[in-house]
Amino acid sequence: MSGPALAADGVTVEARGRAILRDVSICLGRGERLALVGPNGAGKSTLLRVLAGTLKAAAGRVTVDGAPLASLDRSIVARRLAVVPQQAALPFAMRVEEVVALGRLPHEAPLRGARPADRAAVAAAIERVGLGHLLGRDARELSLGERQLVLLAMAVAQASPVLLLDEPTVHLDLRHQVEAMELLRDLNERDGTTIVAVLHDLGLAAHFFPRIAVLDHGRLVADGSPAETLTDDLVRDVFGVDPAIVRLDRIASG
Repeated sequence: MSGPALAADGVTVEARGRAILRDVSICLGRGERLALVGPNGAGKSTLLRVLAGTLKAAAGRVTVDGAPLASLDRSIVARRLAVVPQQAALPFAMRVEEVVALGRLPHEAPLRGARPADRAAVAAAIERVGLGHLLGRDARELSLGERQLVLLAMAVAQASPVLLLDEPTVHLDLRHQVEAMELLRDLNERDGTTIVAVLHDLGLAAHFFPRIAVLDHGRLVADGSPAETLTDDLVRDVFGVDPAIVRLDRIASG
């Protein structure tokens, strides 16, 4: 492998004649942990979809380990990138453990099915995310927060070196938000997983992510540590709120 774990170079995305992303470039080395923040409509989820290869850019390119993402077979992409969407539709009844096991499909040999190593990875992911009490349940009958944790466990089971998450805490209560963030930090620091997460909560971003990229109106306006990016002026100008209300300093130092 050569090159950065994941990079976007001059990415522009257009829809209905309007630019959703404008010449965005961002580069992640292996083992980095990055939060994408910005107001609604800033282009955060769009950028994540481009990085995941599920949305084609009008200009620019994305590379994974130095190779153009567009040139890679989808099975190879699935082994390198795991994606946790805000919510995924389940078209038919599936037990929690069956959904988590979907994360092993990129690793299974054709026509041979799950191996002992795959089953062990699924069991380990379920334990790591804390889903043991949900085993046997139909995932469609779970709360939105519980389903979000199941999707996170599926990505953990996938064991890809890069993990992309679109608002992973959106349906979670406060305790589970913190636990999810602690899990991401552990995956990053202990397993070396490169992580990119779209977040709305600036406090969580500042506390759990050493690097923050701020998008506004489709442009990358800041990229660096929380102290460098979430300044009073930026919070006021980009998010339109009094930075004293957000209390970033208190959260980031806690």
